[in-house]
Order: sequence, then C-alpha cells, then structure tokens
Amino acid sequence: MSDTVTQALREAAARLADTSDTARLDAEVLMAHALGVSRSVMLLSHGRDAVPDRFAALIERRLRHEPVAYITGSQEFFGLEFAVSPDVLIPRGDSEVLVEAALAARPDAKRVLDLGLGSGALLLAVLHNLPQAQGIGIERSPGALTVARANAQTLNLAARADLRPGDWTQARWTAGLGEFDLILANPPYVEQEAPLAPSVRDHEPASALFAGAEGLDDYRILLPALPALLAPGGVALIEIGHTQAEAVSALAQAQGLSASLHRDLGGRPRVLEISSSAPSSH
Repeated sequence: MSDTVTQALREAAARLADTSDTARLDAEVLMAHALGVSRSVMLLSHGRDAVPDRFAALIERRLRHEPVAYITGSQEFFGLEFAVSPDVLIPRGDSEVLVEAALAARPDAKRVLDLGLGSGALLLAVLHNLPQAQGIGIERSPGALTVARANAQTLNLAARADLRPGDWTQARWTAGLGEFDLILANPPYVEQEAPLAPSVRDHEPASALFAGAEGLDDYRILLPALPALLAPGGVALIEIGHTQAEAVSALAQAQGLSASLHRDLGGRPRVLEISSSAPSSH
C-alpha cells in the first residue's frame, strides 16, 4: 500500500494505463474526489498526505471501465459543473460547439427548446449565457429528468427552465410547445451495431445512444417537426455523428430548411445549424 498521495497517484496511473487513455488525469481526479478537494489543490498541497481509504475502491471502479464522471457524480461543461448519473449521457467537450453556435446565432433569443434534456447541460448552459431567455426542455427518461431538474436548481436557473416529460416517438408530442428562437438537440445517433468503448457501451444509457441501423431514426422524426417549432428567424442546432452531415442535411432540405455545418475542436463534423433562411458559411 502506498504511503503518500504522490506514490499512490503514480501506482494508480500505471494500473489504469491499459484501461484509459488519460490514466494519470483519471487517477488525479479520483484522488481529489477521495480527499474532498479540487484537483489543483490536491496537486499543490496534498502530495505528502496519507492516502484516503476510499481511493482504492474508486480505482477498482475505473478499472472496470466505469466513467470517471459517474464515479465522482459530476462533469464540467461550458464552465459549469453538472451532476451526472448513469441515467444521463456524460456531457462532452465536443458538444460545447453546439452551445457556442447557438449563442452566436441568436444572442437575442427569448424562447429556447431542448429536445432530449439528459443532464440539462445544453439548455442550462445556453440559459446561463442568455439571461433574457426562458427555456423548455423535454425528456422521456424519468431518471434523466430528475438529474436535469437538480442541475437547474443548483445553477439557479429553475425559474427560467420548464423541464417536463416528453417523448418524440409518441403522437402529438409537439402539442402546446409553441414556437422558439433557438432549438437545441443532441439526439441518439449511434448506429445499432457500432463498436463503442466499454466505458460508453457498458455504462452510458443505451436509449440516449442508439438510433437504428443507420443512426438516423430520431432525425427522421425531429427534422419534420422543426418548421412548426421554429419562430420566424429561429435556428435549430442539432448534434450529429461525424459521418451524418450529408444525410441529416438532406432531411432538413426535404422540409424546406437550410443547414450549415459546424466542426468540433478535432475538425470533425459535429453540429448542423438549421433555419428557414439561406445558410451561412463557417
């Protein structure tokens, strides 16, 4: 057994090397969680401390490919801290492109809709940055809705975020929603047989990942609904898989909508900006 935090971090990183591409970072985040301090404080001030008893169990969980965010119960996204659980997808940095595009497209937005809330990260990040806006979010998973509502409370956004049950596979799912300046969606888009890392495949909610043989099932429902949901001048920001830009753009065009592409930090196609006006260039 390691005597100090510094030694334990070195040994844990070595053990995690075959499980994680970010073994050292994972070990540091889990140690900070075990100590109850931030990672930066842990690195600066706790290197010679005794190792907390619970650290070993946290590392064992990570060795079984459980995502770090589920072990700690939180994930940072767009500068905000979100509670997460296995009921929700873990917010990814690549999805911040969607928030950036939304804020750039309609900084004056008054009404925002999030289709498929998950943790609430997209809607709540946008509302945090648009103090004049009100949001509605729909989510079919009761567990995810509970997480999103808790995040809205923690971020002091509950008064502007109407988070409600909703399922776009059901008839008349848009009834009573109205029209929106911004629509946000990160729907399921993974092909049913796609190979996934064990940390995703075995731990994140399948209902939020998979969308039929081509990964397009949910887009085929959502895109036809957009013309009635978009207010004049409204814009929808839809996350896509990196091979799906052409197929989803065609679904938009079939509804008389235009689509322009935003790429993520790795240069991959990530978000379609969809509107009834001429496409802008990025």
